[in-house]
Amino acid sequence: METILIKAERFALDYLNEKLQANFIYHNYSHTQFVVTKVAEIISIEKLSKDDEEIVLLAAWFHDLGYTIDKANHEEHSITIAADFLMLENYPPEKLTAVIACINATKVNETPVTLLEKVLCDADFAHLAAANYGKLSQQLRLEFENIGCGKYTDNQWIEENIAVFNAHKYYTKYANVHWTFGKNDNLIELIIELKKNNKREDKKGDKKDDGKKDKKELESPKESKLDKSAEILFKVMSSNHLKLSYIADRKANILLSVNAIILSISLSKVIPKFENTENVYLLYPTIIFVSFSVISIILSVIVTRPSVTSGKFTKEDVVQKKVNLMFFGNFHKMELDDFEDSLKDIAEDKEYLFSAMTKDLYLLGKVLDRKYRILRLNYNVFIIGIIISVIAFFISYKFLSNAI
Repeated sequence: METILIKAERFALDYLNEKLQANFIYHNYSHTQFVVTKVAEIISIEKLSKDDEEIVLLAAWFHDLGYTIDKANHEEHSITIAADFLMLENYPPEKLTAVIACINATKVNETPVTLLEKVLCDADFAHLAAANYGKLSQQLRLEFENIGCGKYTDNQWIEENIAVFNAHKYYTKYANVHWTFGKNDNLIELIIELKKNNKREDKKGDKKDDGKKDKKELESPKESKLDKSAEILFKVMSSNHLKLSYIADRKANILLSVNAIILSISLSKVIPKFENTENVYLLYPTIIFVSFSVISIILSVIVTRPSVTSGKFTKEDVVQKKVNLMFFGNFHKMELDDFEDSLKDIAEDKEYLFSAMTKDLYLLGKVLDRKYRILRLNYNVFIIGIIISVIAFFISYKFLSNAI
């Protein structure tokens, strides 16, 4: 068995090297060797006799040699080449018939009948489950172009591959168990790739719009960059303004809490001591300190107190571009439908949108200016109040306590 198989392998290698055209970059010796390997993989599990193993392996070595003569009827030519070789080797006629039947079963419209025929057919299509199927498919595509079998676009080639996958089936138990999952994975990859290509083509078609470029396509690269820069500018400035507003409110809340604690201590601990005439010197410092604390609390409340607006505008205000829809206080009393319509008008008018965002930033800046001015005044009042209170305490203690 080994002798005839070794001779067949050498014959196939020499025959293909000498007679196969360079255009056949898929159906070459590498493919033949791949099929032989897959046949050996299947028969290692299937319970075949030594003679049957020899028959199907010989058929694998010869099944594509006919490409050296005619690609259209390569199976018939492969059968002739195999028969001539095996007869010269005095190969038994019954075995030769089985080899020929296996090769004939690889024809497109043939259905394998015997187990040996099924083994060879499964091995011949084992590449459908290969991990490098994409590379093998591109080799076959280029071969088709080289030998005049047709030139395909990407989508056409994918569709042809999907059709082959859908029409194909494995026959042996081993192939169904071990190769079906890999085959299905490759089919899924093809379907996904086809969908991606179709989406890209749809986007291109939308952009053309019957040969007319839309407004966005007519914009120059400089204008697009300006729009992007303006978007980034508004985002950064809005974020910074909101952070500053949060900081101002937080600082005001800190002062509010501190002064509330001071008032609580003053009312509960200091004022009751005035009943004792010895503590009368604490009266004026306490009054000063409490007064400044009350002023500081009032200023803190002013900083954090929200402004109340009408929350309503008219269609005329939108048309005349007088309203700023970026601030909730301008639309919170409006009906949803009116608000949606007005917002659409702004979104479709780039100039109005730019103006509205600018106004929103400007007005937010004005609010921040007011908050920080009052907050600064508040801190000054708090500091001055502490200093005056301490000075008043020392003066009062020195003069009033001695007088008592």
